[in-house]
This record gives sequence, structure tokens and C-alpha cells, in this order.
Amino acid sequence: FPVTIRLIGEISSQADSDPKAKALLDRLRKKYEAYPSLEAEFSMSIELPEQPKSIQKGKLQQKGTKYRFDFNGQTVLSDGKSLWIILPKNKEVQINNLPDADEDDAILSPQSLFRIYERKNFAYALVNEYSDGSRTLQGIEFKPLDKYSEYSKLRLTVNKANTDFVEMKAFAKDGARYTMGITRLTPNKPFPETTFAFNKAAYPGYHIEDLRN
Repeated sequence: FPVTIRLIGEISSQADSDPKAKALLDRLRKKYEAYPSLEAEFSMSIELPEQPKSIQKGKLQQKGTKYRFDFNGQTVLSDGKSLWIILPKNKEVQINNLPDADEDDAILSPQSLFRIYERKNFAYALVNEYSDGSRTLQGIEFKPLDKYSEYSKLRLTVNKANTDFVEMKAFAKDGARYTMGITRLTPNKPFPETTFAFNKAAYPGYHIEDLRN
């Protein structure tokens, strides 16, 4: 790998963030936000201390601010206002407010993932650029400025030529590592509105807990 362009450890505020990294992130955000809708199949690599590595697969469907995650037997629905977490093993549905844009949990939403660099509680810089077959990949590392964040850092990898999202890796302070990579992307896919709506009748016998304020 070439030498790191800028040491993330030297960055102490968002104002110190790398302008070249911001320019690349701007292009990434504009590319994905330009799609009226998309479907992404992804894999999640989970590495927990002293446990074997596991790989799980999932699917994201998005239309504007509405989205649906199907992952590890669970479903997360958002109509752009609230969040439904459907847990079939427990026969339970939790209804939550959408996370605040500055909360760590907000990283899970498609909109927040591509706008993470705009948050005041993160600083960022370009790190390693390297070749992967015919692709040139660029890493961008994010440093949480909140000492209470559950993450020590996040690393986003982008295809430099076409600004495709390649993967996001989260380094938790407890030693866990989570890596999400897109395996297939279908932009501008049409979805019926029922895709993002919770249908209570489809979950008979489920306990529904409304945790909204």
C-alpha cells in the first residue's frame, strides 16, 4: 500500500477533515441520492472477539426516505417517520422513532450512511489507495469525536473510478468488527408502497411494543 495520505490520529475536529476526502464523499452522496429508488443485496461479515467469523446476507430496498432491511431473519421498515423492527424468533415488533442524525444508530439508515461526513461528531481523511484487480480503491477513515461512541473508527472503501460504494467497516471498542459490502445493486427499481408499510395483519400473535415518544 502507498503511504497514508493523512494520519487520522492527528485530526481532532471536523474542521481538520481532509478536503480531498470531502470532495470524494460529495460525489458518492450525489450519485446515490440521484437514484429515485434502489435495491442492494449485501453481505455482512461479523468478527467478534474469540469467536469464529460469520458472514450473513441481506437486502436493502429504498425509495426516497423510505426503506426496508431484510437481514438475519429480521426486518426493519421505515416509512420516513418511524421505524419498525420485526423479530420473528421472538414474535415481537418494536416501533421506534427514527434515530437522531447525530446518533450512532443513524448510521444504519441509507440516508445517514452517505451523509456521515456532514455530522459534527466525525472527522475524516483519505487513507490507503490500492489496486484490487482492475479496480483502484480508495479508503476514507472516520474518527468519532465523541469519546462515548461505541466505535473507535469507521472505514469506507470506494471505487475511485466510478465512485461506487464498495464496503463500510466499523471497528467497535469492544474488539468487534463489522464489514458491510454490496454484492449487487439495482438502481431505479420500482416498488409498491406496501414494501415500506407495516401490515399488522401479516403478523398474527406478535407482541407489538410502541417505544415512540
